Amino acid sequence: MTRDGAGLSMVEKSWMVLDAFAPGGGPMRLTELADRAGLPRSTVHRLLTRLVEVGSVERSADGFHLGRKLFELGAMVPVERGLRNAALPFMEDLYIATHEAVHIGVTDGYDVVYVEKIYGHAVFSMPSRVGGRLPLTCTAIGKAMLAFAEPDFVEAVLAQPLRRLTRHSVVDPGRLADTLQEIQISGVAYEYEEVQTGGGSLAAPVFERGRVVAALSVAVPVARFHPVRLAPAVKTAALGLSRQLSRPTRETGPR
Repeated sequence: MTRDGAGLSMVEKSWMVLDAFAPGGGPMRLTELADRAGLPRSTVHRLLTRLVEVGSVERSADGFHLGRKLFELGAMVPVERGLRNAALPFMEDLYIATHEAVHIGVTDGYDVVYVEKIYGHAVFSMPSRVGGRLPLTCTAIGKAMLAFAEPDFVEAVLAQPLRRLTRHSVVDPGRLADTLQEIQISGVAYEYEEVQTGGGSLAAPVFERGRVVAALSVAVPVARFHPVRLAPAVKTAALGLSRQLSRPTRETGPR
């Protein structure tokens, strides 16, 4: 269903078009973008023309896709850039120790947003991607942050209908609350086929001066899901990054 966009500013409508490219970034046809944005085709066509002119969207034979200009701007977001630069050495250490896919993510609303990712040697398709988002309650990163989040926020999350990505996703608030208490004791969060069948991950929280700001994780196929082996490496990396972030002065510029 489309709407005429009455009452919406040009900026708001332009953002609706850009947001319609999620999660893959394109390529997409005009009709698909109009349907996703919920705006008339004529409006979307007019907006796309302007967005192409400024470099936010590019056009190819296959359709429209997000432009490099957005990538350049996204790479300059201060919070994520500073966290990414501080985290990369510890992510690289964790990758060397495990040879598995390594992620760092932050909280945005009730989702995890992935700030950086290092791919493992073995080909293992995962739904996570840099700039992508997944539910807090299904991911190891999300659970690791939730376990140490403010109580009011945790209560708000548990009060929402918990989203199911697979048949293994935890959708019972009571069960999730018990899991969060266990994470507070162990310092490690797990998910086993909750995000996708055939994969699992474990994560540890990252703190800055006592406040949880992110989490580091390792994602593996279920055949290589060995928490006893992987957990110490994940906790060590998260602890090292927490110490780095909590220093009175720290370098967050390019390495």
